Amino acid sequence: MREEVIIVAGGIGSRMKSEQPKQFMAVHDRPVIIHALEKFYRWKPDMHVVVVMNESFLDHWAQLREHNFAGKDITTVEGGDTRFQSVKKGLSKLKYSGVVAIHDAARPCVSVKVIGDCFRVATLKKTAIPVLQVNESLRKIEADDSSISVNRNDFVVVQTPQCFHTKLLKEAYKVDFDALFTDDASVVEAAGDEIHLVAGNPENIKVTEPSDLVLAEVFLRG
Repeated sequence: MREEVIIVAGGIGSRMKSEQPKQFMAVHDRPVIIHALEKFYRWKPDMHVVVVMNESFLDHWAQLREHNFAGKDITTVEGGDTRFQSVKKGLSKLKYSGVVAIHDAARPCVSVKVIGDCFRVATLKKTAIPVLQVNESLRKIEADDSSISVNRNDFVVVQTPQCFHTKLLKEAYKVDFDALFTDDASVVEAAGDEIHLVAGNPENIKVTEPSDLVLAEVFLRG
């Protein structure tokens, strides 16, 4: 089956309190999004990539793309108002009916092994997402603002890339947006499909706060 990836890069830098979105911030001498794409090209140099980008940064992305990935099979599409809409637009630009990964541009430290594992499991089982065990204690906030302890072994932390059979994911995304759709797996699960888990890598953090750039720098120098 042919593999493709949609890189979701629609952020505008609000939580970073910066005019420059997090995907364009430099870490280990290059923008975050460049590191993210390179990980997929290390796994499969000829794969088709769809980058979903905020309209305001299309020109800047075009320059970065030409400088770093000239000759690569990359399709760029303008993002939507929500992540859900952005992924939906990305799905419309896929070329094949195989397996597609959805990956956050702000995750530059995903391992090539995790990418490969997710694609392999999804090829066999139709779905695959990387997760990590929870190492800290958890509490649940109740309706009256009290809290109760919960068993951390009942929970995992979800990462990307999330991989699915292309036809399955396109079908799932025909529904209307719901606030409970926090990632692609939640959309697919709502459509009635089982989600299969793959071991993620701890370094695969999502760059959201300024301190995350420091961690990403350490991991990429690793």
